[in-house]
Amino acid sequence: MSGGPAQAGPAQAGPAQAGSTGGPAPTGPSSSGTPASGDEPGDQAALLQSVVDNLRPEQSAARPEAAGGYQPRVFAFDDADRDPGSGNGAPRQEAARPAAAAASGPASPASAAPASPSPAAAQASVPPADASAPPASMPPARQTPAPASAAAAAPASGTPASVPPPAGAPTVPPAGEPATIVPPSPGSPGEIPAAAPPADAPRFSGTAPVSALRAGQSGGTQPLGGPQTGQPPFGQPGGGPQTGQPPFGQPGGGPQAGQPPFGQSGGRPAGAPGAASSPNALPHGVRPPGGPYGAPGPQAGAPGSAAPGQILPPPNFPGSFGPQGGAGAPKRRAPVKTLLAVGLGVVAVVAAFAILAGVQAGAVPGGTTVAGIDIGGKSRDEAVAALDEGLAKRSKKSLVLVAGETESKLDPAKSGLAYDAEATVDGLTGFSLDPVRMWQHLSGSGGEEDLVLAVDDKLLKGAVESLSENMTVKPADGAVEFTDGVPRATDARKGSTLDAQGATAVITENWLVSQSPYTLPTKETEADITQAEVDAAMTQAEKVISASVEVRVEGYSVELTPADLAANASFAPDEGTLKLRFDRDALVDTIGERAQGLLTIPEDAHFEFQGGRPVVVGGGAGTTLDAKEVGERVNAAARGDDRVAEVKLHEQDPEDTKKALEELGVNEIVSEFSTPLTDDNVRTQNLIRGAEMITGNLVKPGETFSLIEALSPITEANGYVSSGIVSEGKHVEGVGGGLSQMATTSYNAGYFAGYDDVEHRQHSFWFPRYPAGREATIYVGALDMKFTNDTPYGAVLESFVSGGQLTVRLWSTKHYTVQTSDTGQQAVVKTSPVKSNDPECVAYPGGENGFTITNFRKVSLNGELVKDEQYTWTYKPDNPVECTKGGGGDGGD
Repeated sequence: MSGGPAQAGPAQAGPAQAGSTGGPAPTGPSSSGTPASGDEPGDQAALLQSVVDNLRPEQSAARPEAAGGYQPRVFAFDDADRDPGSGNGAPRQEAARPAAAAASGPASPASAAPASPSPAAAQASVPPADASAPPASMPPARQTPAPASAAAAAPASGTPASVPPPAGAPTVPPAGEPATIVPPSPGSPGEIPAAAPPADAPRFSGTAPVSALRAGQSGGTQPLGGPQTGQPPFGQPGGGPQTGQPPFGQPGGGPQAGQPPFGQSGGRPAGAPGAASSPNALPHGVRPPGGPYGAPGPQAGAPGSAAPGQILPPPNFPGSFGPQGGAGAPKRRAPVKTLLAVGLGVVAVVAAFAILAGVQAGAVPGGTTVAGIDIGGKSRDEAVAALDEGLAKRSKKSLVLVAGETESKLDPAKSGLAYDAEATVDGLTGFSLDPVRMWQHLSGSGGEEDLVLAVDDKLLKGAVESLSENMTVKPADGAVEFTDGVPRATDARKGSTLDAQGATAVITENWLVSQSPYTLPTKETEADITQAEVDAAMTQAEKVISASVEVRVEGYSVELTPADLAANASFAPDEGTLKLRFDRDALVDTIGERAQGLLTIPEDAHFEFQGGRPVVVGGGAGTTLDAKEVGERVNAAARGDDRVAEVKLHEQDPEDTKKALEELGVNEIVSEFSTPLTDDNVRTQNLIRGAEMITGNLVKPGETFSLIEALSPITEANGYVSSGIVSEGKHVEGVGGGLSQMATTSYNAGYFAGYDDVEHRQHSFWFPRYPAGREATIYVGALDMKFTNDTPYGAVLESFVSGGQLTVRLWSTKHYTVQTSDTGQQAVVKTSPVKSNDPECVAYPGGENGFTITNFRKVSLNGELVKDEQYTWTYKPDNPVECTKGGGGDGGD
């Protein structure tokens, strides 16, 4: 920079001056810290612009082929980008030198300044305007107009010296025509990219490596741009801006707007700040004198050396710009042709694939099987037919299913299972560019494919639910019981239920593909009483029978042996556990039997007839044990180590106390009825026994009296005998015959007491000793006579046989008033003889006619009618029986 501070340090070697021998220029400190006027940056820029302008080739000049087929090309170097002497690619810190630097002695180090070529030297390097034009094959470079500032700063006088170029080298364009500079294009490090020529210019391929251009430089191949490997750090001597320099990015201080980033290849665009501000800056495409980037080049006159102002063509680099030094170097093909060729190739491949896919579309790939059926290589229709033929019988066969310990069958058709042969084959045929499918066609490696099913989900769901019900295994609870005094365990067993979702998947995945039976998945279910509970109960049971238990009560001691405990112990389920329980009543009985006199039975109060009246007798208390207490104490002792159970003796009141019965109001006869006896003394004996059985029976308020219960048991052991009865409309013999008269008499006693009629049934035939339609019969297990005491007083029955009659009385307190009437016999059916040839026929003289009658009962309470009832009954005629083959006798009731 003009007027900038001088940089301390030795001066850098500069390019050879005009008139030198081509060797390196002398080095040494500058005599002045300020460059000469001819070295001002503006002057250098104008000078270099004039060189560029003279490099433009004549537009009308012919372009002959270069010698040896070489296509000359102008290389662009960035201005002062490299230090030619450092060898490490650092930016050149070349000091400007005055024109007389070569003649003067070294300056003091403190006043050293950058040296630069003088205007005269620069002008000497510019070829004359009449220099020969470059060959026709040389491509015109991109035109870069010179900056206005550079043009204005050009010298007003002075003519550049003309130096003839070497043989075969390109000539400088005529003066007055701007030179076209080939700017570097982005490329890989170490290479100088070729500029794009015009469309009508011949092209050559490749780029020249920088290393080839730097024949005399020791740094090897380096990319253009900022600091590279081996450079001094930025800010150090030889490594970029230092003390006193402008900051990086400011004019004169490094890369700025439009420049490539520091350290990358390329240069600064024309007109950008700092683009040509360096005194040593050269336009792109202009080769500096000497070696690359100003390094010492070949000696003058040596092969490859350049005369002052001469621009050397780039060397012929093997592998970069075509064959070395030979004619007919191949021209670079246009990219569009390559792309067109590639595109046509792709279209051809796709078309081939499409044609092949179309040919294969109508058939199944070879080697393909579905459900074990070979359909490879068949057409669509043939494959569908093959599947239908192979699956027809198989699809109708019932499936055998296994779930846990259960087995069942499934009808495919009823369960909604079906296959779709057409859909299956359609998935394996048709146009497809799938490489796998195409390869299967070509290689015959189709393999097993899935069968498409057409499943009715609703039917299948219902079928699986039915299977779940049938194939459920219920869990079995464990148990412990005592057998022959020894505890025995029944192990718990887990159950299982069908996994409906999993079962559906197994069925659909295996149907027609594999043979049944199919194992369906299940879910395990636990028993309520698990095996752990069984084991715990067994431990407890063994403890129970390990020793006897002593029961102590009121000075008595009773031993319950292990056998007694086992006989009365059991384990009952209780909320998922097995609880030890004892039969409490049985333990009390056992204790009572072994402790004589300890327990006394209470006597219930009851009615006895004394002096013709009912009297309350009995009602004494007894002694007993609390069954609940005994059970709990024995249970605790049997499970523990202290085998003693302490219990208390309790007084026990009778169920019916004397006082309670006396308060029932059994004071008077409220109803009485009598029926005449027959001449059959055996029959009368049954009536006498029956009267004894019902006398004293108490019917408490709200209770129902049952004649069968009062008379039972009706057996000979209980004092009854056989006599005539009516069974199924026939007169036969039976134990207790005649007791139907007790039923009729008792029924009428309750009838006139106003009690509710619960059950009664008339005879089939009418016997005149009974009131018509108001009588009853009984038959053990079939017919009974019952009434309910619906009064607030108790009722006691009294019965006896006296004066040829059977009488039944009800003792209580008068409550109801009863009135009765009847319609008399209606619709009478006379008897007629019946003949029988049955060998067992019994002659019967006959009885009464048949008829229908209705009885009415009106029951009043305190003058108010509370019951108004009627009973209608029809009797059959009691026909005489004549035996045609003998026999005889008479019937009874």
